[in-house]
Amino acid sequence: MRMANRSDVGRIRMVNEDSAAVVPDCQGYSLAIVADGMGGHKAGDIASQMAIEKMQEYLVRSLRPGASSEECGEWIKQAVYEANRSIFEAASRTVEYSGMGTTAIVTLADRNRLILGHIGDSRAYLLSNGQLRQLTEDHSLVNMLIKSGQITPEEAEQHPRRNILTRALGTDEEVDVDIIQAAWAEGDVVLVCTDGLSGAVPKEELRLVLNSEGDLDEKANQLVNKALEAGGDDNITVVLMANESNHSEGAR
Repeated sequence: MRMANRSDVGRIRMVNEDSAAVVPDCQGYSLAIVADGMGGHKAGDIASQMAIEKMQEYLVRSLRPGASSEECGEWIKQAVYEANRSIFEAASRTVEYSGMGTTAIVTLADRNRLILGHIGDSRAYLLSNGQLRQLTEDHSLVNMLIKSGQITPEEAEQHPRRNILTRALGTDEEVDVDIIQAAWAEGDVVLVCTDGLSGAVPKEELRLVLNSEGDLDEKANQLVNKALEAGGDDNITVVLMANESNHSEGAR
């Protein structure tokens, strides 16, 4: 397994409210977590950091090698619940943190399986056989409007309320998390990113970068640079996971 991780504050924001963690070997799995915080001054970065730390701590102590996909999904759920409780309690205790929250994507991978937990509008994509497929579904107002036929995907890109989430981690005492299972094979690549990338760079451009020559670090840098070239008006975080054996080209 190969992994790469890049984050950039962007061209407009003063604080990077994104957080990410990559653990190449976590009890026999590869683990990637991405969170995009929101809230008042500094509260967003506090929320995303708390989410990453709490979920990583829970999974490191709970995961067991060779578990079923259902067991992995349950561990991810419990990690999300624990993080949600911690963020909600911190926001309730401290005025400056009131209303803070974060998106979250947790990705567990072994050589054959992907198990993801997802809340918010950060995204996970799977590149397989040269084709890029979005694994997650945005928990956002504009996605609800698209699904109900009230606006088109093209209209959603410019919608004035495109940043409104319908579900986030830490904003309510209880939270609902999507658990997604997918198969993957050698040569496949997973892209996990915040909307600083997915909202700025079209899916076809993401696919072209992921299919290009170069190692994972170069591709992660290219993706961040494309978001910056598109305006960089949000924080940008990219995690790449490649299903490669240790002798494959592109090793870090």
